[in-house]
Amino acid sequence: MADAEIGMGKVGRRGYRLDEVAVIPSRRTRDPRDVDVSWQLDAYRFALPFMAAPRDGIVGPDSARLIDAAGGLAVLDLEGLWTRYSDPLPLLEEVASLSPDRVTRRLQEIYAEPVKTELVAARVRAIAEAGAVACGAVTPQRAAALVPAAAGAGLDVLVVAGTAISAEHVSRSAVGLDLERFIRALDLPVIVGWCASYQGALHLMRTGAVGVLVGLGPGESAGSTRRVLGVAAPMATAIADAAGARSRHLEETGVYAHVVAEGPVATGGDVAAAIACGADAVMLSTPLAAAAEMPGRGVWFAPAAGHATLPRGAVDRVPVLGTLEEILTGPSHDTDGRCNLFGALRAAMAMSGYGTVREFHKATMLVAPSPRRHFRRPGGTSGSERDA
Repeated sequence: MADAEIGMGKVGRRGYRLDEVAVIPSRRTRDPRDVDVSWQLDAYRFALPFMAAPRDGIVGPDSARLIDAAGGLAVLDLEGLWTRYSDPLPLLEEVASLSPDRVTRRLQEIYAEPVKTELVAARVRAIAEAGAVACGAVTPQRAAALVPAAAGAGLDVLVVAGTAISAEHVSRSAVGLDLERFIRALDLPVIVGWCASYQGALHLMRTGAVGVLVGLGPGESAGSTRRVLGVAAPMATAIADAAGARSRHLEETGVYAHVVAEGPVATGGDVAAAIACGADAVMLSTPLAAAAEMPGRGVWFAPAAGHATLPRGAVDRVPVLGTLEEILTGPSHDTDGRCNLFGALRAAMAMSGYGTVREFHKATMLVAPSPRRHFRRPGGTSGSERDA
């Protein structure tokens, strides 16, 4: 990709969002009933290629079981409200009721409560005993302290994630997490992220991770991290770069590392574009928050919104659009592509003649920007489901 001149002495690549690329139908089509959208991650097979984002308003012990039954992988935030409080539901309701000018300070107060290892173990155990795949997320800073309790309670899959994570973190003030040594010492698959470049993805794959998360965290790249830090990840380009790193890693080691696109991914078109760009699965936040069964009842937020010194992001309020089944596999009564996400993926693959997710990586694409769709959230605030 040719560099563009930003100014004297500085050039940069052109990056593309998911709504700026499109799949070109091929000469061959396929019956949608013959399309396989399942996802195999290590020893675990999921009917649908998605992970539920580790957000307190989306994934709790009960909703994790429902998401698992629906065919996805639910990721519990092991540093969130579910592991700080015995009953976080009243707090979620309180946060939902606060005005925008009060919510950040209150979130900072709520997240000042320490994480309790006994609650980490209890939450993981509840998910595992329900028969679901138990998956939890930690930041690199707390991985060594929290993972033993989670693993002892039956953790099946671990996610190690920060807004941007690297295999070569440098710090003069503390001993960082040696990702490669940490991952190889565990007897369970580990997904790491987030990353947004070819080199970053390749370095993370070389640590022994079974997959990498591409993006800057659920909702982060939609504007908050860019506004506060000046950091962004146009998702179509970031996914394609990570897919290129996956090919290089496969050539070097013979090991296939999964690429999971986060972004935000909000519509069926986003899901199809992300997978056509090279993702093996997507991580969902806003679409799942709109499901009636979720604990937040349409409200979700990233922990960074309650950061003690540099909060990023706001409480996101979305209308409840239907049941979890309707959001994921339909039937849809929404014309904006926010329901039946994987029915849309199946249809896109059938129109293009591809039978599996990995085959869909070969789809021909073109740059075809579409207008950014804005919507009005309850309470009068405006928003967009597109990534910056």
